[in-house]
Amino acid sequence: MACRFERIDPGKVKSYALSSGAKMPALGMGTFGSDSVSPARVARAVGEAIHIGYRHIDCAMVYGNEREIGDALAFEFRSGLKREELFITSKLWNDKHAPSDVALACEASMRDLGLDYLDLYLIHWPFPNTHERGCTVDSRAAGAKPYIHENYMRTWRELEKLVRRGLVRSIGASNMTMPKMTRLLRDAEIKPAAVELELHPHFQQKELLGYLKREGIVPVGYCPLGSPGRPERDRTDDDSVDLDDPVIKRMAAERGVHPAEIAIMWAVTLGAAPIPFSSSAPHLYSNLRAATLAPLSRDEMDAISGIDRNCRLIKGQVFLWKENQTWHDLWDEDGTIAK
Repeated sequence: MACRFERIDPGKVKSYALSSGAKMPALGMGTFGSDSVSPARVARAVGEAIHIGYRHIDCAMVYGNEREIGDALAFEFRSGLKREELFITSKLWNDKHAPSDVALACEASMRDLGLDYLDLYLIHWPFPNTHERGCTVDSRAAGAKPYIHENYMRTWRELEKLVRRGLVRSIGASNMTMPKMTRLLRDAEIKPAAVELELHPHFQQKELLGYLKREGIVPVGYCPLGSPGRPERDRTDDDSVDLDDPVIKRMAAERGVHPAEIAIMWAVTLGAAPIPFSSSAPHLYSNLRAATLAPLSRDEMDAISGIDRNCRLIKGQVFLWKENQTWHDLWDEDGTIAK
């Protein structure tokens, strides 16, 4: 596959040392096509991203494109790319939380991706409630349940076994809250090396981010650009647009870059690993380039700290488990886990 852009040296992208001993590039490519980008198109973008210089690819079984991405990876390996040059993440979907399902699900992702190990394997959501692709905001899983810590830990124990078997180098969590994370760290034998969370200038999650960093856990930021392509079910009238913020636009103009690059530079300066998705080669290029630029200054970081609107974009309504709830019940905003 010919690349239309000058290749960016992957060595110019800094990496984070995980508690497992692995190294994770500070910028990755997300592969969730928001139910609107075909698996084939996502796979083509993965191939182009690798040619541009990406070495961190974030996947998940539920995205429905791991087999196609595996074909793209196989092509790159045949062309001389070494497996150890890549950092590949996948995630355990909600309907596979039963202990007997965990290893089978992990092995299925590995087969589809054509890999004999994963660099990072995450529990995608802390709820065992699933949904259909393309569903509406009102969709609910039959038999939906709240977060039950004892059940979550049974799932976590199976991830720990995957590490001991050598199938997975590092394990982690996603879409967690402070109350859930404190319980996980209290009870885990192998602590999470990384945690994915929504992270962008209008949703900075300062308390959770600080907690993860103090615990030596690398934050992986999804929706780092404010997710302009997110599914319709995740949109509300109160949502704000990060890249239209005057502070972000002013910094972009001063530095001669796109506002998206400022959002990425902000996340990397914070010590997070943003994972923007794009199927556009120019956007893939500029996103990776942003991770190689000088970090934002203290004054710039302070200015962005002041524009936090606590605007969660991926609210998760489809994971609710009883009537008369709102999405706020998923996120433990009062410090307690909703039952």
